[in-house]
Amino acid sequence: DRPPSPVNVTVTQLKANSATVSWDVPEGDVVIGYAILQQRQDGQMQRFIREVNTTNRACVLWDLAEDADYIIQVQSIGLYGESQASKRVHFRTLKETDRLPSNSSNQGDITMEGLDKDRQLQTGEIIIIVAVLLMWAAVIALFCRQYDIIKDNDSNNNKEKTKPSSEHSTPERPSGGLLRSKKKSPSVNIIEV
Repeated sequence: DRPPSPVNVTVTQLKANSATVSWDVPEGDVVIGYAILQQRQDGQMQRFIREVNTTNRACVLWDLAEDADYIIQVQSIGLYGESQASKRVHFRTLKETDRLPSNSSNQGDITMEGLDKDRQLQTGEIIIIVAVLLMWAAVIALFCRQYDIIKDNDSNNNKEKTKPSSEHSTPERPSGGLLRSKKKSPSVNIIEV
């Protein structure tokens, strides 16, 4: 029930610190992902990359050492397990000073197009970044709205607190001020009719 091993494993877009590995899967087999074993030939580094729920048949290898030998093997992941590892593929990264001429596009040559020093963002990464930015914008908008409501309530409460407590206080100094106007005693006028 396990899928067969990937075939035609190749390394392209080779640079000093990155390369792209691609492969084919035999027709008719249900493959839901892949696993790549990347190992430096001197044994100093080993990396295992596992991706599921994907139909991609290529992977960018990043953070490689300059001018170093590597071995890679690819496995298919099926519904009921993983395939045997593919044949080993050996490659050597370039030196930082090495450059292939831009017109070298023969079929058998390694190509140098595509990946720059700064890795290009994948579509999924861009979607995640946009979603996070939208969530932050919503949180900030909600905060600003709540802040305005709180500020309006505080200013309404302060207006009620600063109203003079009597009609006899001076406009410049509310009743709690240093200078108060003299309070007049209430007078009662009786009018006879």
